[in-house]
Amino acid sequence: MRMPTLAKNPSIPGATLLAHASAKPVGTDTISDLNLAARQRMLSQRMVMQTLLAARGDARQLDAARSTFQLFCDSHARLLGTMSHYDAPSAARLRAVYEGPQSVNATIQAFMDLMRTALDHIARQSPHTQSVLEAIVDTTDAVLEALNAATNVFDAVTKAKADLLFKELTGIVSDIHTIAREAKVVSFNAQVIAARAGQQGREFAVVATVLSGISTEIDGLSRKAIDLADRNRQHA
Repeated sequence: MRMPTLAKNPSIPGATLLAHASAKPVGTDTISDLNLAARQRMLSQRMVMQTLLAARGDARQLDAARSTFQLFCDSHARLLGTMSHYDAPSAARLRAVYEGPQSVNATIQAFMDLMRTALDHIARQSPHTQSVLEAIVDTTDAVLEALNAATNVFDAVTKAKADLLFKELTGIVSDIHTIAREAKVVSFNAQVIAARAGQQGREFAVVATVLSGISTEIDGLSRKAIDLADRNRQHA
């Protein structure tokens, strides 16, 4: 796929709107690895468009492309670094995509090398800029496929972690339910004994009533916790 020759005229259709959108800074807030992997796709396309506009002589877009390029490189390095933070099976799945036959890492590294070369050529107004830009456009589909593969595996790992957490939380809540039921039984027995004791058991009856109320509240809170965890798992 050959890219049309880039003219120096800054007033092509849609250029003003695109320039305004592409110049918008990207935040560096802390986000999940899944969201970061997905955002890489957006960054790659923004970077390409900024670079194409910069090649037409727009210095502001050259600065914007450099900024996006740096963010893209930093995000890629962060994603590679996070693999060591996962459990062994999850890390193996991630490495299989990044370093295996799909070669996501190699594809992205080649893309970054091309972008680095293009930005350097544009800054120096090199006569070889056009050929480098055409090479970038030709690799766009492969880069998007690689980024999609990365996003999919992070998505799968994230869901697996959410399912495991939900399972563990379910076990904890089940234990809480058991304790609450046992507390209710103890409270009921205490109330019976207090009733038999008559006047002398009044204070004991108050304690038993309070215990019953606490166990009921614990039971309700545990149900809310499991419902919340279930909703979060479904949206993970």
